[in-house]
Amino acid sequence: MTDVAPGMLLLATPGLTDPNFVDSVVLLLNADDGGVLGVVLNRPSQVPVAEITEISSWGPTLTSPEVLFRGGPVSVEGAIAVALLRDEDDEPVGFRSVRGRLGIVDLDTPVALFEGSLVGMRIFAGYAGWDPDQLQGEIERGDWYVAAGATGDLFRDDPTELWRDVMRRQPGRLAWHSTRPVDPDLN
Repeated sequence: MTDVAPGMLLLATPGLTDPNFVDSVVLLLNADDGGVLGVVLNRPSQVPVAEITEISSWGPTLTSPEVLFRGGPVSVEGAIAVALLRDEDDEPVGFRSVRGRLGIVDLDTPVALFEGSLVGMRIFAGYAGWDPDQLQGEIERGDWYVAAGATGDLFRDDPTELWRDVMRRQPGRLAWHSTRPVDPDLN
């Protein structure tokens, strides 16, 4: 699978050595002629959202752990909130659908407008972005595996095993990568 679309996942292959993406799982939020944008799901920081004045009011809305996640190396001073609606037909003001119930929350919207509307939410500092043909080139070079996303991927209490768990559910030989050692040369 090499076609990318919002809601899909990119999983870093063992050959991808860029420290921003080693063993990362990236949720794609946008993919069009202007480029591709996503957030890294498995990089929680130690910074509680409650300590960030501009977004602290969203703390009670967040899924545990209520920390800021490192979404990627681009625009790390900005924040992107990714959420899952309880009901796809009840989209509150300030929510932009990415795929089905998955979407992006405008953090300038009053928190009260989302009361009871969300199953979960995470806030990411920065994002990962690619020019229109750049990501396809990286996939063809073997830097990324492309996989379907699942609802549970976004809201895990402990995202450290996310890469292996997503790989484990892939079809055929791709699932074998879930058991690869960190350094195959030591095997």
